[in-house]
Amino acid sequence: MSLVEISNLSKTYQMGEVTISALKEVSLEIEEGTFVSVIGPSGSGKSTLMNLIGVLDQPTSGTIKVAGQEVSHLNGKERANFRGDHLGFVFQNFNLIPVLTVYENVEYPLIMVKNENASQQRDHINGLLDAVGVLDQRSKMPHQISGGQMQRVAVARALVTRPKLVIADEPTANLDHDTAHKIINLMKEMKDKWNTTFIFSTHDPKIIGEAEIIYTLEDGMLKNREDRRLK
Repeated sequence: MSLVEISNLSKTYQMGEVTISALKEVSLEIEEGTFVSVIGPSGSGKSTLMNLIGVLDQPTSGTIKVAGQEVSHLNGKERANFRGDHLGFVFQNFNLIPVLTVYENVEYPLIMVKNENASQQRDHINGLLDAVGVLDQRSKMPHQISGGQMQRVAVARALVTRPKLVIADEPTANLDHDTAHKIINLMKEMKDKWNTTFIFSTHDPKIIGEAEIIYTLEDGMLKNREDRRLK
């Protein structure tokens, strides 16, 4: 079953009198429970595509369905609600809330969108913090931990609502090899346990090596789709 369905998706930006075509009539489908990498050189349209799939932006033309819902023309509030209900994000610059502790940063999405038993919620958060190796940092503020630790917290936060889709922008960029390997394995476990779909924009060969589907973008166009499950 397809979780993401994109048809003739285009995105242009106006810079003065110049029109920049970031995406040009891209069409693709992403199945539930798959590990997907989007690769390509800088300026190829990777970030634009990820922002559109993540319902952070709207296309100039074309359609995009996520979890069976047409999201191309949702208004701001509708997009925010949809993201809270269905999506998790891991950003390269972490985007942790500086005034919240590590634990509170991971807890925040649950407070916003879920109504869970307090004890179960606490166990779930602590379990994720332990899985990504930062349980002992749970009471610290973001500025008190390293960049690698902040990325681990960001991964735990993305997974805490058990989203259908996690969108990750270079999620291992600030991690050493062992930690990156642990994070990738954790994501694969979540994929298998909850049928979570992961879409990565990445240059990391470790992630590309684990990907089941690889989409290659060049100059805003989809150039290649490789399905490694067929090999």
